Amino acid sequence: MVMIADPSFKIVIVDESPIRAAILREGLRDAGYGSVEHIDEMHSLLARIYAIDPDVILIDLENPSRDVLEQMFQVSRVVRRPVAMFVDQSDSHSIQEAVEAGVSAYVVNGLKRERIKPVLDLCISRFNVFAKLQDELERARSALEDRKILDRAKGLLMTAKGLTEEEAYVLIRSTAMREKKRIGEIAQSIVTASELLK
Repeated sequence: MVMIADPSFKIVIVDESPIRAAILREGLRDAGYGSVEHIDEMHSLLARIYAIDPDVILIDLENPSRDVLEQMFQVSRVVRRPVAMFVDQSDSHSIQEAVEAGVSAYVVNGLKRERIKPVLDLCISRFNVFAKLQDELERARSALEDRKILDRAKGLLMTAKGLTEEEAYVLIRSTAMREKKRIGEIAQSIVTASELLK
């Protein structure tokens, strides 16, 4: 989880304009952020961002074309970092694409030095909330999948050994404890073995 107002943050600015990049850099310096890198061309952008490994990405696009926007959205999808995007003009479709790509802050016509810190704080906070929700969703999906496999394994044991559902569960649980494994792992082994024996 990214923390707000940490001066050791590595922040990367993606902007082809040195003037606009300087505005962002000054706003970040005013806010107490000292470790700032500037990428001024889009060639091999993902590789360059990976090499820097920033904590936060600020993208400034004056009049973004569809191709440039798509490349920036690709960065947001792949890199899994807070991304704030500054654009001079936009439309509802671009905003929707930005949200779907995971851009944490999409700021239209708002590149002012004094606004950089609040936008950065919002970007990081929103990213952290979204990351927490994604983590909870992934855990819920995993638990549901484990539950399905456990039910299937119990059914296989009930059929093969003539056990009740409770007895099948106790057998799986005791095996997991004895082998120091998760119940889901034992259940998956039972299902896999059953498929091999078909």
